[in-house]
Amino acid sequence: MPPFVARPARHLSPTPTSIEVIARFVLRMMVLVLFAAFGHIGFQQSFAVLLWMSAILSAALATFDRDQPFDLALNHWDETAAYAALCSLICAFSPPAQWG
Repeated sequence: MPPFVARPARHLSPTPTSIEVIARFVLRMMVLVLFAAFGHIGFQQSFAVLLWMSAILSAALATFDRDQPFDLALNHWDETAAYAALCSLICAFSPPAQWG
């Protein structure tokens, strides 16, 4: 197609596919690990706090986007569950005196 001819409009899907959600989750996890590595309170506590904040943010985004919790495709609610599960694992396997 010559460069001066207008290209047909692309029809983008308003809902992301599961692959896009997984890629978004992996990218956010890499950023969270990077920020937790430079935290002054230690990696484990920084990572747990960042995961907790990410779970709250994903829940807010799911509410604003009106995502369905048990949809066939992955969405923000699934990210929320993953962040909350990882945060719970970190808190469960850390010594209790460390958080006080």
